[in-house]
Amino acid sequence: MSRKRITEIFPFLLPIRIFERNLFYQIKMFFDKNKYSKTFEEPLDYEICQTKTKMINEQSGFDIKYQKNKVENLKILSKTMNHVVIKPRETFSFYYLSKKSKKFGKYKEGLVLINGKTVPQIGGGLCHMSNMLYYLFLLTPLTIVERHGHKVKSLPNPDPDSLNGVDATISNGWLDLRVKNETDATYQLDITFDDEYMYGKILGDNPSKEIATIQNDNLKFFRKDSKIYESVSVIRIWENIKNHQKRTEKLYDEIVEVTYPLEENIEIEEMP
Repeated sequence: MSRKRITEIFPFLLPIRIFERNLFYQIKMFFDKNKYSKTFEEPLDYEICQTKTKMINEQSGFDIKYQKNKVENLKILSKTMNHVVIKPRETFSFYYLSKKSKKFGKYKEGLVLINGKTVPQIGGGLCHMSNMLYYLFLLTPLTIVERHGHKVKSLPNPDPDSLNGVDATISNGWLDLRVKNETDATYQLDITFDDEYMYGKILGDNPSKEIATIQNDNLKFFRKDSKIYESVSVIRIWENIKNHQKRTEKLYDEIVEVTYPLEENIEIEEMP
């Protein structure tokens, strides 16, 4: 039996704990010698990569209002980082930019995962943005400095074509998504919306010499200690635009606990 955190025993202490974590996190960033991206410019000339993601997950099992609130939250969040440029030797920090969201609007209740359970919370659903950005960053030469995958997958993918194991959870004061530009090129985020999708692009000041694609390999499900897990390999393939030569690299293996009901036709391997 795991010990409860002090904020679980005394919930009224949680706002104080959050304030403390944010304060220490910002102090740490101030002294860590990184130059964080904070400049916003008109869209750069070249598209490096792009994607789109469906915002409403109708299979959440919760009132659809939380999905609609998430859309509003994402639009507020996007204003903190849309068209930010990541110059050479700069570091993009999701936390650094998103902490300025209050001047663009007030977050509503969306769904978040806390201690393995999906619950409504103010500002819920922002991981939808960090997930999309992480996928885009993998399609660029930018170096992933900090990324945290979800430990529990409580909802099925809203889009059946979505990749598995390509996600990034964030938590103010605890978990960040950071990438560093160790190239000589400048990159930029471009985020737009329509009624159904959120669209993301990485723009650049020079055209790409290679195009990247991300794939899954060895996707399987297994049961261990009465829990079901998803295991998958994440692969990146680079293709040279001029001669079409390809090179493949395995990025990592991802294992996550699955708590939503799987379809009956999915095979689950029993592990000792």
